[in-house]
Amino acid sequence: MACPPEVLRDVPLFSNLDDDELRILAAQVELHQFAARQRIFRIGDPGVRAFIVVSGAVRVTVLDEDNQEVILQEPGRGEFFGFASMLEQTPHMAEATATEPTQCIEIDRQDFTNLFQQRPHAVLDILAFLGRQLHNAHQLARARSMRPPQEVIDESETFGERIADHVAAFGGSWTFITIFAAFMIIYAAINVWLGLRAWDPYPFILLNLFLSMLAAIQAPIIMMSQNRQDKKDRIRSEMDFDVNRHARVELQGVAQKLSTVADQISDIEDMLRQKVS
Repeated sequence: MACPPEVLRDVPLFSNLDDDELRILAAQVELHQFAARQRIFRIGDPGVRAFIVVSGAVRVTVLDEDNQEVILQEPGRGEFFGFASMLEQTPHMAEATATEPTQCIEIDRQDFTNLFQQRPHAVLDILAFLGRQLHNAHQLARARSMRPPQEVIDESETFGERIADHVAAFGGSWTFITIFAAFMIIYAAINVWLGLRAWDPYPFILLNLFLSMLAAIQAPIIMMSQNRQDKKDRIRSEMDFDVNRHARVELQGVAQKLSTVADQISDIEDMLRQKVS
């Protein structure tokens, strides 16, 4: 099915193309209809074509080590999938399925080749869009990796988790130990002093029942707080890993730039030596 240029105009990837470039590309690509739950491509299928969602919804999945299906991407309108395999001409590493009646644009390498041969400047238009996408992704990754860990932790905690943290913090403090020790001493002294009139005479069975109930309530709350602490430590370690990975990428970029500058300086020195000689 032929693709009208108006359909391509709504695709963000082609937003920088002019009317002539859109008409040329529209003459190359095709529209394809997929029914709900229809498989678009499977793992291992040749990566001949890529797809851009015009309407409907698609789910792209992979299999993990336990052969469990993991959702890799759920592209919506205007978003593309399968481009990496199409550009590299390698088999698809994922599986794409339409989750509802879906219309997609089918595009292959030859379609881009024909466009670029007729309109070479279209390459810069598409690269400009991809550059913006890469820059936005880089800024988002940097912002997320630089966020304080406590801010991320506070966003995910619930009211119950906050109560558990406060109870565990108070139950493990010297303030609680001092208050509780004073309460037991006063309680035992009063009951010993009252003698036969005591409401809980020695061996203080009512006090033992109270302590057992307190321990039964306090133990799971403390365990909940410990699990919460493990979660905090995991978030901090993951964010530290993201920061270290980001720093490594930045250092590699600086090293490449320094290497390029060094090569340029070396070339200039060779040119100067040739001129002097």
